[in-house]
Amino acid sequence: MTVMLIVFIGPPGSGKGTQAKRLVSHLQIPHLSTGELLRSAKSQDTPLGRSAAGYMDRGQLVPDPLVLELVAECLGRPEFAKGCLLDGFPRTLEQAKSLDQTLAQRGTPLALAVELRADENELVTRMLKRAAAEKRVDDNPQTIAERMEVYKRQTAPLVEYYQNRGILVPIDALGTPDEVFERIRAVVDARR
Repeated sequence: MTVMLIVFIGPPGSGKGTQAKRLVSHLQIPHLSTGELLRSAKSQDTPLGRSAAGYMDRGQLVPDPLVLELVAECLGRPEFAKGCLLDGFPRTLEQAKSLDQTLAQRGTPLALAVELRADENELVTRMLKRAAAEKRVDDNPQTIAERMEVYKRQTAPLVEYYQNRGILVPIDALGTPDEVFERIRAVVDARR
């Protein structure tokens, strides 16, 4: 059986979480969302959550060592043996290279990097609506602007990194969730 390890890349609000849940269901693999894991650790007041909280509340990326520790722990669990969809990780080139090293040691390289693309103004509107609906205090105009800048500065270089590795697939993230998922599903099914 092919191990299906997929990375989702895209700016905040591009629908990574929404589409990741759909793809996980389609492929029957676990969803590893570092954002959800970090928010859970923060709300449970774990040592990792306390360490990460200050960065998260300011809209900054949690430092690589903390995130890498969390991801490595998760990937070592038996439920991840057949693959997973990584959502919100890696966010930096250093994280991508560390992930590649970890996966190479396991003999399970990434199968695909899906890049969700959308207009920034549309994404800001989406996030403000999400913040109101989900009562997410980390989605306010100031934090959103900071997260967009952090994405451009630190995460966007992943696009070139994965493109050079030949595993990047850009997907238009505008349209209904069903339309976007059909674009993703077609690409992923072609690689299985």
